[in-house]
Amino acid sequence: MNRQFQKHVQALDGKWTQLRRMSPVPADGVPPKAQKGGIYVFYDKGRALYAGRTKRSLTVRIREHFGAGLDCPFAWLLAREMTGKKRTYRTKGSRNELLNELGFRLAYELAKCLIRDMDVRYVHERNPLKRALLEIYVATAERAVHNDFEEH
Repeated sequence: MNRQFQKHVQALDGKWTQLRRMSPVPADGVPPKAQKGGIYVFYDKGRALYAGRTKRSLTVRIREHFGAGLDCPFAWLLAREMTGKKRTYRTKGSRNELLNELGFRLAYELAKCLIRDMDVRYVHERNPLKRALLEIYVATAERAVHNDFEEH
């Protein structure tokens, strides 16, 4: 294995351990001054559902998943699961079209409420390469249900 890459990989378990040692907090209770850059995991009753990463404030990114905006990616995943709507890049079934369907819009808003009530753990990581590797490692180690790493 490439030595530089191996060095990054060897640090992953320590960061995951750091994340696991953190007591989960309510998603809407992440401190306002959480550091910039890191990995976060949403849990429902202790079960890891979704791991994500951000270069921005962890507080801001975590709250975006259940905020007033229309681009809450985890909520989209949950709403699609609730309604059986598959991801597409065509006009038919697009996000804009789905938001005009009352049933989907209600599922999307419900998903945001569910996320707001979930617990979250997070760990700081400033280096973008390490963050990318760590997201994959954490999602795999936590068995996060909604991380598939499928290209879109």
